[in-house]
Amino acid sequence: MSTTALSGDRLRLRLTPTTATLLAAAALAWAAAIARAHELGNGVGTMGMTLLSFLAMWALMMTAMMLPAVAPVASLYAQTIRSDRWARVPLFVVGYLMVWALTGLPAYASLRVVDHVAGDSNAAMRTIAVTVLVAASIYQFTPLKTLCLRHCRSPLAQLLQFGNVKGRVRDVKVALHHAGYCLGCCWALMVLFIAFGVMSVWAMVGLAVVILAEKFGRHGAIFTRIVGAACLALALLILLSPTVAHVIIPANGGMATGM
Repeated sequence: MSTTALSGDRLRLRLTPTTATLLAAAALAWAAAIARAHELGNGVGTMGMTLLSFLAMWALMMTAMMLPAVAPVASLYAQTIRSDRWARVPLFVVGYLMVWALTGLPAYASLRVVDHVAGDSNAAMRTIAVTVLVAASIYQFTPLKTLCLRHCRSPLAQLLQFGNVKGRVRDVKVALHHAGYCLGCCWALMVLFIAFGVMSVWAMVGLAVVILAEKFGRHGAIFTRIVGAACLALALLILLSPTVAHVIIPANGGMATGM
């Protein structure tokens, strides 16, 4: 009997051979990402990284953060495959992670803007952080967030529909479809790295937990709104308290601890 199942309309996080393998891979990615973060420290904007070095680091971060989120979906998708499961499921996972790796391009462009706007001004960085947090807060309450989260919490119908797609890249097509909804659900959370610093380990861990809670928690839809309210509250604290701003936002003009 399968250990990945739907409870009502909710996908549950259960341990299967597929999820166990992907969670083990995620653990390795987490270890590498944390080691890289300790090596670089945390700072404002791109921290002087080139596009290629940033994309490599971003892909590693997204692998660590998003593999646990896609693992139950991959396990569920495996149950819809009748042949060559050992080859097709990895294609699904690679296609999904490819989408998140490519989000490093707009992420880098945004951080380059931060480099230019913030410069060495902590006040400017504080304004940017407040703006990003308010934007993320608003998005948590939008119909688009609700629509995308609903798919992520109950992807079975779409997996079955796209499971009938033919061709060598069919599994990648299914992955791209699911990743599109996942991106629509989580992009605003990833934008928070602008405020917290792209190499902030505590932000990586916190956002990964939020993503899992939204997708697999019993009250994920309600939790989404709680997160939105928390982002707004944090924005107000940063705006009103220099002490909170100093703790949360990485310092300009060098690497910050932010860990």
